[in-house]
Amino acid sequence: MGTPHNEAAQGAFAKTVLMPGDPLRAKFIAETFLQDAKLVNNVRGVQGYTGTYQGTPVSVMASGMGMPSIGIYSHELFHFYDVDNIIRVGSAGAISPQLKVRDVVFGQGSCTDSNYAHQFGLGGTFAPIADFTLLETAVTVARKLGIEPHVGSLLSSDVFYNKAGNTLDWGKMGVLAVEMESAALYCNAAEAGKRALAICTISDSLITGEELPAADRQTTFTQMMEIALGVAVEMAKK
Repeated sequence: MGTPHNEAAQGAFAKTVLMPGDPLRAKFIAETFLQDAKLVNNVRGVQGYTGTYQGTPVSVMASGMGMPSIGIYSHELFHFYDVDNIIRVGSAGAISPQLKVRDVVFGQGSCTDSNYAHQFGLGGTFAPIADFTLLETAVTVARKLGIEPHVGSLLSSDVFYNKAGNTLDWGKMGVLAVEMESAALYCNAAEAGKRALAICTISDSLITGEELPAADRQTTFTQMMEIALGVAVEMAKK
């Protein structure tokens, strides 16, 4: 039993799935960190793998770019594949002067310019937030690894090339970084009664103009990967 977007068999995914946007980052995580990694999905080239990390079953699957894409894949993992935890491991652009390139950010909340939550018919403004257990565990794991993460709000935007030119205004409200997926992921987790967390590495700064090449984004953001894998191990003990 699969879906139009996922050919994996039932039981093919672990309870915790790491979800980068880039299929090549999913492949890198599987080949670098997982033991006995098996490709369980490759529909549309959106690669999903399951293996073990420190003896704990872990899966990794790409989400593609943007809220519509992660909205599909996370919904199916939560509802059709019995996944309990999805940890986004992605890149983000700094919109706060607190952040520099390669810093790690945990999305405690996700502001958005998207209308994604309208589908739930709430008649108000829903505030997408991370699961506290995942967030607390991630902070603990990061500190054990000697990494002090930034924790705060992300801006989850529907547009990459923002013609309004007002992205930095969100930074004036204390938002740390901009990306394109976390709000939909958090909404889907809330609707499904599951857990989600976005862990992002700063790939560029909208303040300074500094940016990293695409190859670095695929293969060098290992700190956030190690944190997310450590969270998967800890969650299996709970």
